[in-house]
Amino acid sequence: MAKKQLVYGIDDRPPTPILILAGAQHVLTLFGATTLVPLIFGPAMGMSVAQIGAFIGCVYFSMGIATLIQTHPKLGSGLPIVQGSSFSFIPPIMTIIGAYKAMGPNVIMQYVGGSLIVGGVVLSLLGYSKLIGRIRKLITPVVIGPTIMAIGFTLAPTAIQFNAANYWPISLLVVALVFFFSLVSKNKFCNIFAVLGSITIAYLLCLALSLSGVFAAGHKAFIDLAGVAAAPWIRYDVFMPWGVPKFSGLAVGAIAAGFFCVMIESIGDYHNCSFAAGIDDPTPDQINRGIGAEGACCAISGLLGSVGTTSYTENIGLIGLTGVASRHVVRAGAVLLILMSLVGKLGALIATMPSPIIGGAYITLFGTIGALGIQNLMRADMGSQRNVLIVGFAFLMALGLPGWVEPNQAMFTGAFGATFGGMVWAVMKTPMAVAGILAAICDNVIPGTDEERGIKA
Repeated sequence: MAKKQLVYGIDDRPPTPILILAGAQHVLTLFGATTLVPLIFGPAMGMSVAQIGAFIGCVYFSMGIATLIQTHPKLGSGLPIVQGSSFSFIPPIMTIIGAYKAMGPNVIMQYVGGSLIVGGVVLSLLGYSKLIGRIRKLITPVVIGPTIMAIGFTLAPTAIQFNAANYWPISLLVVALVFFFSLVSKNKFCNIFAVLGSITIAYLLCLALSLSGVFAAGHKAFIDLAGVAAAPWIRYDVFMPWGVPKFSGLAVGAIAAGFFCVMIESIGDYHNCSFAAGIDDPTPDQINRGIGAEGACCAISGLLGSVGTTSYTENIGLIGLTGVASRHVVRAGAVLLILMSLVGKLGALIATMPSPIIGGAYITLFGTIGALGIQNLMRADMGSQRNVLIVGFAFLMALGLPGWVEPNQAMFTGAFGATFGGMVWAVMKTPMAVAGILAAICDNVIPGTDEERGIKA
C-alpha cells in the first residue's frame, strides 16, 4: 500500500531549528481544541477570567508532561503521538460540574482531580499489567477503521460551524495554503511546515488588518493583543493549584465513561500513528505501555489541576500531511507546551488566534484523520461483503445514534440509575465509542477469516 514519503522517520532527529519549528507546528495544531476544553469548563464552573487563564496553563503543563511520558519507549508507547485534552471527558466532567456547582470552581476541580486520579490509576494498572495487549486481536482494522473515521468526520461541525464559518475568506485561505505547501510545492521545508506556515501567514494577515482598522473589535478574525500585555510573565502555582483532590462515587462513576471512550480511541490511534509513521503495527507491549502511560498521565493531570489527557488524533493527521514522524519533534513540542504553560504571555499570545484560522487548519486535519481511517480499512479485505456491512453499519450508527441519545439522558438514568445510566448515556452519545463498540461486537461475533479481518499471522 502506498504511503506518504516520510521526510523524517520515527528515530530521526532533525537539525535543531527544524526540530523546534516542527515541534511548534504540533503545538499550534492542538492548541485550538486544547484551549477550547478549559474555555468550555471554566464558564460552566463560574470561574473568573484570571482563573480560566490559570486553568489553560494547567492544561498545557499536564499535556507537555504526558507527551514526554507517552513518547518514551520504556514508559509509554514510544510512538510520535501527542497527548492532549480529550473531548471524551467533556460529558462526564459536565456531570461533575452540575453535581457540585454550588460549591464553587475550586471544589469542582478538586472532585475532577480525584476522579482522574482513581480512573487513571485503574487504567494504568490495566495497561502495565499487560491485560490490554492481549485483546489486540479483538481490535482489528475492521474495528479501528470506522472508529477513526467517526473521530475525523464527526468533528466536521467543530471545524466548520464553530470555527471556519465565522469568516470564510480567512478559513479558505488557510485551506488553500495547506494544500499548496503540502501537495503543490516541491520545497521540502514548505512540505514540513505546511500547517505552521499557513497558520502564520493567515495570522499575520489578520493582525495587519486588525491594526489597520479593516477588522474592527468584534470581528471574528480580529486580533486583540491587550490580553497579552495584561498577562503575567511567569506562572508558579502548578501542583494541586485548586486544592487537595476530593473523591466521590458520583464523580468516579461519571468519569469512567470518558476513560472507556479514550481507551478505544487510543488503541486505534496507536495503529493509525504507526501507519502514518511508516512502521509496523504496534506490538502488544507497546499498546500495554501506551494505555498504562495514558492512565498514569491522567492521574498526574488530576494532581496538576488539569483535565484528562489522551492521544491526539489531530496531530497524527499532521504527520500524514507533513511526512515528519520523528518522536524527537513531538518531544520538542511537549517541552514548548511546558514552557508556554509557565510563561503566561506566550500562552496569552497563542490564545489570540482567531477562530477562522483554527477552522481552516481543522478542515484539512480532520479530513485527513477520517481518510486515515479509510486507509486502515485497506488492510482488511474490503471486497468482502461481511466487512462492508459491518463497517457501513457501525459508521452509520456513529453518525446517527448520538444525536438521538443526547437529548434522552433521563431515559438512561431512569432505566439504569443515575451513575450507571449516566455512564451508558455518555458512552452512547460519543460517535467514536458507538463505532468502536458496534464494529468490535460484529467483527468478533460474525465468522470471518484472519485474512478477511486484516489480522496478520
